[in-house]
Amino acid sequence: MAETGGSPASTTGRPAPASAPEQGTGAGTGPGTGAGTLRGLGVSPGRAAGRVCRMAGPPRLPDPLPVADPAREAGLALRALEAVAAELAARAARAEQASDPEAGAILDAQSFMAADPGLHQTVEENIAAGMDAGHAVDAACTHHREALLAAGGYFAERAADLDDIRNRAVAAVLGLPVPGIPDPGHPFVLVAEDLAPADTVNLDPATVLALVTEKGGPTSHTAILARSRGLPAVVACRGAMEIGDGTWVSADGTTGRVETGIGEETAARVQREAAAERRRLAAGSGPGRTSDGHPVELLLNIGSAADLGGGVEAEGVGLFRTEFLFLGRRDAPGFEEQVAAYEAVLRAFPGGKVVIRTLDAGTDKPLPFLDLPQEPNPALGVRGLRVGRVRPGVLDVQLDAIAEAARASGTRPWVMAPMVTTVAEAEAFAVRARERGITRVGAMIEVPAAALRADRLLRGLDFLSIGTNDLSQYAFAADRQHGELADLLDPWQPGLLRLVGECARAGRAAGKPVGVCGEAAADPLLAAVLAGLGVTSLSMSAPGVAAVREELARRSLARCEADARAALDADDPAVARDTVARETVARETVA
Repeated sequence: MAETGGSPASTTGRPAPASAPEQGTGAGTGPGTGAGTLRGLGVSPGRAAGRVCRMAGPPRLPDPLPVADPAREAGLALRALEAVAAELAARAARAEQASDPEAGAILDAQSFMAADPGLHQTVEENIAAGMDAGHAVDAACTHHREALLAAGGYFAERAADLDDIRNRAVAAVLGLPVPGIPDPGHPFVLVAEDLAPADTVNLDPATVLALVTEKGGPTSHTAILARSRGLPAVVACRGAMEIGDGTWVSADGTTGRVETGIGEETAARVQREAAAERRRLAAGSGPGRTSDGHPVELLLNIGSAADLGGGVEAEGVGLFRTEFLFLGRRDAPGFEEQVAAYEAVLRAFPGGKVVIRTLDAGTDKPLPFLDLPQEPNPALGVRGLRVGRVRPGVLDVQLDAIAEAARASGTRPWVMAPMVTTVAEAEAFAVRARERGITRVGAMIEVPAAALRADRLLRGLDFLSIGTNDLSQYAFAADRQHGELADLLDPWQPGLLRLVGECARAGRAAGKPVGVCGEAAADPLLAAVLAGLGVTSLSMSAPGVAAVREELARRSLARCEADARAALDADDPAVARDTVARETVARETVA
């Protein structure tokens, strides 16, 4: 029986779905120290419990002051932005030295934002119009933030980064401490409106037990970095900031439930169960298999060879994001540099699978050296494979470098293009790659049109890999960073699962593999559903592999297929998730 205020637990230490209606969801539920349940999106699996510590809000500006010396105010404001840029660049360098290239690339890009001449020019114009330094920085960041949100796509994703730049620069101007992670002197569950990359990369899992934010989505930087650190995280959790400091809560990064006012005894039990689960998972090994031996490859999502450390047992790489080699640079990496980067990853899995994605950039993920014109809707413009239409040389050099790395390492990489939409695009890319001796050529499925024509795409390709993040965005017409629409991007959405099923059916008919490389694959329960839909491989951040391996091993293929049918028959993602969870607990109880 569950303790008062806590959520029931299965015999495996994983949470069971609530047997009674939640005491409430959404804003206003469970404020202060009262008991209740909040529901957000679970974006990094795992459970944790502890006392809440809320992150302080942004520095508040005093009333505007008359400007007697505009030159002094401009110098103060610009020096503050330069200091922020330098600090972010230093943090990026430290992340790189700590073998965390993903965090390094994110922080590098944020540093470039703080140093952007356009932002500095807007600040100077504001001061010339009579604003003091603090208000000039605030207004300039607000102006550029609104432009990013209006542009959508990758630009909208960077709006939170600009908020962080604003807060740091305003604090510098006012001589206030820079906003950061609190230090209450004991382990805690961090609750924030949102988190910037500069804060997330410095989280110590020994102190921060879990993350809960009111904003953000499954593809936010908070979610990406939390997953890479194995830190349970719930985002888009309305009402989270109403939870009082010191309140005992539990956070479930798989289901998205946050139980408030649970009491110290229940929190201790949750922590014991979570620790036991981590120990059990750490002892697991071997390839991905259902209980009756059906293979489901378990692969890694990486940004460079540095991501392959840590002793995680995986069967290869399902997504090598090559854009991390290109981010934060004024010039494209040369042929030799690219060869070295690709060869390092290929040599790490000499007999295994390595799937390399060609550059996923464009006007939605701007790189200075591409020099692409601005577009009114970048998420629907020149991005991914489409960059090859206007800058064909960039893709040619990359394919040449991959082919050379394959020859040097004696391996046969799998190479796929992002944002493939039509059969003609797939065929053209396949010809381009095979001309260079690349024999395993595939495509990312991120656009509904491609999912619906998967059978035709596979006539000229060797495999497909489904990117659930972008496929959700385009299928549900919901910006990946729009906090109010985060529920539409829940990977349990039955409509999304139906598109995945269409691709898997096409793969079975063609006798060719179809994988999922979106972080949806790291949700253990959802991984079983994906296997039941016919997906042949699952690729995720390293911390997710062990839990997915164990969850698959609990089920036969027939059980996975039954779970998939139940999820497809649901009318919304919460019902789909809870239905599969209930069936899982019921089977384990009987067993």
